[in-house]
Amino acid sequence: MPPPPPEPSALRASGSSTTLKAAGYVDVDAGEIVRPAVIHVADGRIVGLGGDTPDGSTEIDLGDSILLPGLMDMEVNLLMGGRGENPGLSQVQDDPATRVLRAVGNARRTLRAGFTTVRNLGLFVKTGGYLLDVALGKAIAAGWIDGPRVIPAGHAITPTGGHLDPTMFAAFMPGALELTIEEGIANGVDEIRKAVRYQIKHGAELIKVCVSGGVMSLTGEAGAQHYSDEELRAIVDEAHRRGLRVAAHTHGAEAVKHAVACGIDCIEHGFLMDDEAIQMLVDNDRFLVTTRRLAEAMDVSKAPKELQDKAAEMFPKARTSIKAAYEAGVKIAVGTDAPAIPHGKNADELVTLVDWGMPPAAVLRAATVVAADLINRSDSLGRLAEGYIADIIAVPGDPLADIGVTRDVNFVMKDGKVFKNDANEN
Repeated sequence: MPPPPPEPSALRASGSSTTLKAAGYVDVDAGEIVRPAVIHVADGRIVGLGGDTPDGSTEIDLGDSILLPGLMDMEVNLLMGGRGENPGLSQVQDDPATRVLRAVGNARRTLRAGFTTVRNLGLFVKTGGYLLDVALGKAIAAGWIDGPRVIPAGHAITPTGGHLDPTMFAAFMPGALELTIEEGIANGVDEIRKAVRYQIKHGAELIKVCVSGGVMSLTGEAGAQHYSDEELRAIVDEAHRRGLRVAAHTHGAEAVKHAVACGIDCIEHGFLMDDEAIQMLVDNDRFLVTTRRLAEAMDVSKAPKELQDKAAEMFPKARTSIKAAYEAGVKIAVGTDAPAIPHGKNADELVTLVDWGMPPAAVLRAATVVAADLINRSDSLGRLAEGYIADIIAVPGDPLADIGVTRDVNFVMKDGKVFKNDANEN
């Protein structure tokens, strides 16, 4: 549980508090705007709502803006994409140091877009065994660089030739740039246990596994299951015994059903789910991470024809499956799969979800309280409430009326520290 907030008298005495004022704030649980907004922050936490600015508190008046909890993206890869990357050659050109340095810019853009917490969901690049997302998260937490709070998965666990085997993506010849078990290429129960244990040993806070193919898989159908049930149960067993959840790249309906039956906690994508798979998610209290924007925005024009054909088949089904999942009551959390869409454009996912039939209030909950539940932080993140961590953003309008305002975040506070304040510059 979060520590109790300081008494108001302590705020006046310390002079270390900040008071935010704005036209209103979103109560994400109620799905309504509370007007006006007065939020008191001290020691990185929200310590009160309403009232006057305490003596000695620094006041920030954000005018007509509406305040929101910091948004969350439950599927990004900050170590891929970004300025200066050549996607066709990055596997053989970018050493680990280059990837981390490029990730600094990706992290900063993500934070300034109003996304204060992300899951970095699975490295699938050659790193020599280093967990680059863990290192990036540590640097951000230490204040060396600006970025969102990072929940790292380390290396994604995938079979040889599976969807997240990078040598499959590039169609390399045999023996070229092969990855190790420590880097996530694991076949059979023994190798899988070793791979999962390695990620946990070096700082992973969840495990990512490749359960099915995908749009960009050069081999096999997009929905085909890649790991056997025995192998999936081994991954879940290793992670759950250590208190970690398992997220699974999964598209096909049958693969989703097997993943849920084997104990997987969270389905990523799920574009090809049918009604039975959706109901299994509901009945077993599992999560679905959206990644729907890429179905509109991902450029596959230069991909091989067989991949373009997969996209033409799968992307329209992404629209119908997410609406069906919402209507069935699936726990939906926002994820973008950036850089499948550009880093810093994360809010485009929220706009797509509303365009495709989810109410704005439900989308905002998917990007806040549901995401916080997914990372086991529902007692400290995702709400503007007393005792919660002070991750607060501002947008120039009512997101319940126009979700598009989340594309124009003008103020970002994370852990009580201001990282962006453009609200009064115009």
